[in-house]
Amino acid sequence: MSFSGDETLRARLLELTEEHRDLDEAISALIDAQAKDQLKIARLKKRKLSLKDHIHRIEIQLTPDIIA
Repeated sequence: MSFSGDETLRARLLELTEEHRDLDEAISALIDAQAKDQLKIARLKKRKLSLKDHIHRIEIQLTPDIIA
């Protein structure tokens, strides 16, 4: 089975969105547990932000250009 460019981007977008949500849950769990590993929390937050940026770039690629 061959995917078109848009289908590939949508599949990647879904993967990144799920990973972003999982990181959000992991960060919340560490904070709720009052984990002392602030470095780990900071790294997870940085990865989450990076994913958000990547998700945004893919969404822009999937949005059709509208000429006014």
